[in-house]
Amino acid sequence: MNRQPAAYVTLEIYDDGVDLMGVAKVKLPAITYPCVTIAGAGMMGNMEVPMYGMVDNMTMDINWLSHTGDAVRLAAPKKHQLDLRVVEEFWDVEGAEERVQPNKYVVLVRPKTMDPGTVTPMSAADASGQYAVYYYAAYRDGKQLWEIDKRSMKCVILGVDYMAPVRKALGK
Repeated sequence: MNRQPAAYVTLEIYDDGVDLMGVAKVKLPAITYPCVTIAGAGMMGNMEVPMYGMVDNMTMDINWLSHTGDAVRLAAPKKHQLDLRVVEEFWDVEGAEERVQPNKYVVLVRPKTMDPGTVTPMSAADASGQYAVYYYAAYRDGKQLWEIDKRSMKCVILGVDYMAPVRKALGK
């Protein structure tokens, strides 16, 4: 079966796994590996080397229709655990059938900014918030894709924990 992704059908955001939050659009955090530049004998110029298993700062953006209680609640200067439950549609090219599957993103965040947006007649307020991300996990159809836990020194991609050798070298 040749399945191709079609589109996200819908998204719900839960605070602490239970409280359904308002209507929003989410820009998920990018996973960026910090790099060092090395140079020396036997090399032709500089070479950029991503640090093994290390992950740079992660930021997530949420755009709200308005600065509702949910947007304001996430502005509280404390940690928030959010579950983003996503339904994604796939298209079976050979069978000409569609199928939906669950995706889930779990993040542990603290607010960096809260922007109440623009007030103008006949339009949404385009309120937004930006959040520092300390934990980030993704699941597709119940299987974990990645888990980044900056506080526990974990960088798991498709089941491989790339920081395990580093923790072991540190005696952890």
